[in-house]
Amino acid sequence: MGCRGGPRRAARPHGAEGRGGEALPDGRGGPHRPDDGRPGRGHRRRARPRAPGRDTVIRLAKPIIDFHAHFHVSGTFPGGEMHPRLAEYNRQRSARMRSEWDLPEPEPPAHTDEEIDALADRWRDELDRYGVSKILFVTGRDNDTLARIVARHPDRFIGFAHHNPCADGALEELQRAVEDLGLRGLKTFFTRFDRPFEDPSLRPLWTYMADKRLPLLIHFGWLGRAGGVVDHPRIAPNTIYRMAMEFADIPIIIPHFGCGYIKELLQLCWACPNIYVDTSGSNQWMRWMPYEVTVESALRKFVETIGPQRIIFGTDSSWFPRGFAYRYLQDQVRTAYQLNLREDDIADIFGGNAQRLLDEIRV
Repeated sequence: MGCRGGPRRAARPHGAEGRGGEALPDGRGGPHRPDDGRPGRGHRRRARPRAPGRDTVIRLAKPIIDFHAHFHVSGTFPGGEMHPRLAEYNRQRSARMRSEWDLPEPEPPAHTDEEIDALADRWRDELDRYGVSKILFVTGRDNDTLARIVARHPDRFIGFAHHNPCADGALEELQRAVEDLGLRGLKTFFTRFDRPFEDPSLRPLWTYMADKRLPLLIHFGWLGRAGGVVDHPRIAPNTIYRMAMEFADIPIIIPHFGCGYIKELLQLCWACPNIYVDTSGSNQWMRWMPYEVTVESALRKFVETIGPQRIIFGTDSSWFPRGFAYRYLQDQVRTAYQLNLREDDIADIFGGNAQRLLDEIRV
């Protein structure tokens, strides 16, 4: 038994077009590994481009699409007041992470229309610099603001509605966002749901999304930085199981490999053919698990469970001067090659699968 499209073998050799020890995407050499019978062993990987912003970037068989980013504009995450001790803890841990990753201080979010337009143009240039075809902004203050951002570079930008799906008029707002504003799905968080996903009051919203084949990108698992959310009735991905089974025409994308709930997400993916996983972010949560989890082991396990067609690349990029988190693309492409995934499967993970979901929308 298994999902449609999986289970399948974790890897298939893509030939010996590379030589052991050639440069990896970040420019470091990689030794040839002896064959021990496991995927990712005994097959030489091909050299990848060494650095961004030079004469070459990572190029795959299909255009690269970053299917998870945030447009850094004021008013996106208003939130509430945090206890001073928690706020200080958050500040300290955030500073530590920037030191660990050698990240600069974030610039302030865009506020005025002029600043928003300038930031949109900066993002267009950023995509050009790194050879990225399109980027999906899943948040951007509100639906009208994000639609305006997308309209500035509609061949490069995609936007999702991101209003509260439990609020009064949520269905009508989604219809307006999709049919009038041109947004292409819905992004939300488990914390916005004060009722089960299968609650009758949400059925009209899910029915509309299923009819239109609109993607639903919903964050499960640990939320925020230090001082964030680690407990909630719907924090685990498998709490959406009943809704996903009933509304199997909704592509449901769960980001960050499940963000602490990888077991539950693997089970959900196995049960439901409409569940997708995205790879976005630094995936720092893997460091805090009671057992060993890495991007390599997570990617291997999802490929083994459901195959590559339901795995979608994203970065969780947001603020400048970091801009596009190119190192995440480097690390994940390198990992895919080390697992000896086929060239066409790698191209699907890093763009083809996202494009297929966009092409299947009925608007």
